Amino acid sequence: MARYLGPRTKVVRRLEYPVFESPKFGSPKRNYLPGQHGQGRRQRVSTYGLQLREKQRIKHLYGVLERQFRNYFKKAAAQDGPTGQNLLTMLESRLDNTVYRLGLAPTRRAARQVVGHKHLMVNGRVVNIPSYLLKPGDAIQVREKSRKMEVIHNAMRRVTEETSMPWLDLDKAQMKGLFLALPQRDEIPENVNEQLVVELYSK
Repeated sequence: MARYLGPRTKVVRRLEYPVFESPKFGSPKRNYLPGQHGQGRRQRVSTYGLQLREKQRIKHLYGVLERQFRNYFKKAAAQDGPTGQNLLTMLESRLDNTVYRLGLAPTRRAARQVVGHKHLMVNGRVVNIPSYLLKPGDAIQVREKSRKMEVIHNAMRRVTEETSMPWLDLDKAQMKGLFLALPQRDEIPENVNEQLVVELYSK
């Protein structure tokens, strides 16, 4: 299960975007670019630089590495409809992201760990692959032996009507969620410009 293991605060500063959900990395104290000359590097960013930065933002946001992200893009381009929207829909359909969106984990990184340690079932079967793509109608449920986990209970307490996603449904009592439908672009709250990624890969 490959994942980024480098310094996260530097990534947030370089991309100028809170790509990690933890408040610890949301507002870095040094709000300038990392590196020896970071405070003096406010030059104009080229079109290519903007496109590359947007790709890096989406990659870190959803916790995928370069090869996996490129494969997602190829699949999105092969589908009907806008490629950028298909890409985001596919990333939102990942099991780890859905677990985070449902509120069964506090962050996407924690969701990957919960999935990888076999604490969850999809349609009654244990699935430990964070990149597993869900389909409309799939049910995600915490396993019986994992229902007392403090990290899950703490995460669920933060779920409110305002934070819930329209394509998901959570039954807190049963610790069970339903993936109702594929999300539409206007339902996805991430403030990213996926069209820049399409332009980058179209060169």
